Parts: sequence; C-alpha cells; structure tokens
Amino acid sequence: MPSATGGIARLACANLRKRGKDVKAVLSKAGLSVEQLDDPACRLHVQTQIRVLELAAEELHDDFLGFHLASSFDLRTIGLLYYVMASSERLADALGNAERYCRIMNEGVCLHVRLGRATVIALDYIHVNRRSDRHQIEFWLITLVRICRKLTNSRLVPQQLKLRHFRDRAPAEYKSFLGSGLQFDAGADEIVFAGRIASLPIVGADPHLNTLLRQYADEALAYRAPAISSVRLDVERLLPQLLPHGKANTSEVARRLGVSSRTLSRSLLAENVTFKDIVGELRVALAKRYLRDRELPISKIAWLLGYREISSFTHAFRRWTKMTPREFRSAL
Repeated sequence: MPSATGGIARLACANLRKRGKDVKAVLSKAGLSVEQLDDPACRLHVQTQIRVLELAAEELHDDFLGFHLASSFDLRTIGLLYYVMASSERLADALGNAERYCRIMNEGVCLHVRLGRATVIALDYIHVNRRSDRHQIEFWLITLVRICRKLTNSRLVPQQLKLRHFRDRAPAEYKSFLGSGLQFDAGADEIVFAGRIASLPIVGADPHLNTLLRQYADEALAYRAPAISSVRLDVERLLPQLLPHGKANTSEVARRLGVSSRTLSRSLLAENVTFKDIVGELRVALAKRYLRDRELPISKIAWLLGYREISSFTHAFRRWTKMTPREFRSAL
C-alpha cells in the first residue's frame, strides 16, 4: 500500500480543531487514532489520507477543502523536497527534482514534467483509486503552482490547469488564483505553463546546498519501495465500461486482461483487496461523481452503475451515504 507523510491530512485536522470539531470522531471513520495523526513520523496510507480529507470536507461543509488548504499553508513545512527545489538553479531544474523526489512525500503520486513549447507538470496516481479523490489532487496542483510562483518571485498563471474529476462549477477564488484556463472532467491532471518559464532563475538558488540536499533526498528515496504496476488499477479502468451492461464480473474482467479468473483473484489478494471490494468502492465514487453532473438523470446514473431499477440504486446509495441520490444532489 503506498504511503504518504500525512501532511495534508494533518492540515485538514488542524482546521477541524480550529473550528471546534471532534477530530477523534472524524479520524475513527478513517480507521485512524489521534495519536497516529499527531505523530509526525507516522506515515499514512494514501487512500486513508484521501478518506480523511473527504470526511473533513464534509464536517467543515467545504467542498473545496483541498484548494483552501493548499492556498494558505507555509510551503516550507513540505520539508526536504521543497528545499531541494528552492536551491535549484532554474525552474526546469526545480521541477526535475520534484519529478525525481516526489515519492518521498507520497508514494501514490507520480509527477511527470514535459518541457518544450509548453512546460507541463502532470500527476498520475499509482496503486490508488483516482476516482475516490478530489481534495488531495487539488491540493497538489495548487501547491505546485504556488511553489513555481514562490521560487521565481513571479505571479505565473497557468495556460491550463486540468483535473480528471468533475465539478459543475468553480468558485470565483479558483479563477482569481488560476486565471481562466481551469478545466474539470479532463483527460489528465496537469498544469500547463508557457514553455519559456522553465528557464526562469530560482531566486534562492544555491548550487552547493542543492548538491548536498539531493544526496539526502537520494538516501531518503532509497528507503521507499519502488513503484509497481497495479492489477487493481487495470480492473478499475475496465469496470466503468462493463457496469452498464451487467458484465462487471470476475470472469469478464479476467478475460479482457488475458488471465484466468483464479489468477486475477490471487493478484488482487496480493494487493490486499478483492474484486467485490473494488466494484463496491468504485460504484460509490462513480455515483458521487455522476450526481455532481446535474445534467445526468438519476435513471441514467443507475444504469451506468449497473442497476436495472432506480429503487435498487437508491437503496444502495442510502446504505453508502445515509442519503438518497436526490438528497445528495440537493446538498451539493
């Protein structure tokens, strides 16, 4: 299971405490204790951090929690990764270091940098259900924009900022911070800047310090397990197209992956998950995503999730969230 330093979850819980909320109750729903959260040396499973953020957002009635957390925290608290970037010579070097060392912070996030006519910073999730998350990915992307601005002492504005998840609206503060290039329900999670920004000098460049810090970062990276492919992600990519047609079963998925049903089950078990777990979790995530699109009728959503009757979908959704689909949509 990929882990993270847990810094984002701790920021969210600090907000809960500031607002007088019961942090212990929120954490218990995510399978965490207050002692684990308060221990800075305790790494969290990435999926657990995502769950904490979702629960905190619900408790705070803040559907844009990831954005709000990222826009106000002290960037220096990121630690080693930030200082490696901040001591680099040019922004291209800083982004290259972020690409190499981001796994120290979060093993479930892989950062890719493409330089050319555009400077593109793309994020991919590894061994983590991307559909379950909105807040962590928004935190990452907004933080990266802030870092680029801080290191170059320039108010850089992305030409585009793309997010895979759906939102039917973005508050004015998003546009004020990012400009007009914000795109939800996109095919990637990425920031697109003009190509020329890669050559901008870093204000606090220190080549000697950078060499020293990269040695420490290489040592830290050596302790992290190498990124591995995930059978779970392969299954998750297939299920949305199989659910509407009633073919979201082990045998059909195994056939499409070119393995036996028994091999598929064993492979998933090695990742501490079952096929049934994946279908259940994906249905919840997809249901919430589809319901945020107010143009989609609930009858169509039920079909997309593999339910023949709206009543079956309504019963299942109430079991997941304690609300009906209509109540969930009205509360958005």
